[in-house]
Amino acid sequence: MTSETARPDRKKYVLFDVDGTLIDAVSNQRRVWATWAERYGLDADEVYQVALRTRPMETFAQVAADRDPRECLAALHELEDDDVRSGVYAAFGGAAELLHGLSPGSWALVTSNYEHRVRGRFLRTGLPMPDVIVDAAAVEEGKPSPVPYLRAAARLAAEPGDCLVIEDAPSGVRSGLRAGMTVWGVNAAVPVEGVHRHFASLREAAPHILAFASAPHGDAAA
Repeated sequence: MTSETARPDRKKYVLFDVDGTLIDAVSNQRRVWATWAERYGLDADEVYQVALRTRPMETFAQVAADRDPRECLAALHELEDDDVRSGVYAAFGGAAELLHGLSPGSWALVTSNYEHRVRGRFLRTGLPMPDVIVDAAAVEEGKPSPVPYLRAAARLAAEPGDCLVIEDAPSGVRSGLRAGMTVWGVNAAVPVEGVHRHFASLREAAPHILAFASAPHGDAAA
């Protein structure tokens, strides 16, 4: 079931997507995919549009079906790792204050990226790291499957109904909803279909997220 309010008799938890939610990585992702597409003689814009909707192996199947997907993935990983070392990253406004304001053990990251890259980006932007990170290597099914968010809840010993998901993308929103969690959308001009609440920016959402996490009763998520 989905939930618009956490149960008042239990601790509440916040599960964050990373890219596009806490860290602005759009230009980095576009640059990485453009370089990758150039290596394979493909149109960068077309490749990027597919990559926005799919996981890498699915992207390769659509845009480079005649290529060895393992070779494609190795090339992409090389470019992404180089970008973590040399690219310019910025956290969205309010991210640092928000994460520092949450109690340890009450929040997690749920990302389609890999943990070592997330750690590199957080180090570059000065964001604190949580105890729990569910990355692409931790699950066989990525977003929009509910598995990533359910895995995070399990590792926090949390019930899905006590979790608030913060997302910016349709696949992540669907993942959180399918997991039976409250889902708020941020950093988008218009609401993603299905979100329980919508905020134009993470900064705007931050005080409401902190209220959800700290309120003694379950009405903070309404």
